[in-house]
Amino acid sequence: MLNWLARRDYSQHEIAQKLKAKAYSQEAISLIITKLMQANLINEYRFTENYIRSRLAKGYGPLRISKELQVRGILPDQIAEQLQITDNAWLINVRKVWQKHFKGKLPNDFKDRAKQIRFLLYRGFTEEQIESVLKNDEPA
Repeated sequence: MLNWLARRDYSQHEIAQKLKAKAYSQEAISLIITKLMQANLINEYRFTENYIRSRLAKGYGPLRISKELQVRGILPDQIAEQLQITDNAWLINVRKVWQKHFKGKLPNDFKDRAKQIRFLLYRGFTEEQIESVLKNDEPA
């Protein structure tokens, strides 16, 4: 188990799932997680912060990151506190992702526009963030 934690941070939920898969009892899982938290080997705040930074670097938006964190057992208010979906930094990020994938070419027709919107929605950006890129015709 310490091998897992040496490689990357895990949430309590992820550790519990791994231990459950190895047929540990619920009492043992609770005890192990408590001890790991006391030793600061599991820290939900640190996990969330590192996860957001990692996914942001890979070009994912706030909605997708939020959903992925919820699947990993992080509480929605903790996600909202650290993710800050309305932050203007996401506008810069959506522009970078769009620029990299579409080479800065604004859509010519409805089909191209739909394709670009679908891609950015899949990446987890909000409709407002996507519109800010597609209506903005200034050079990036």
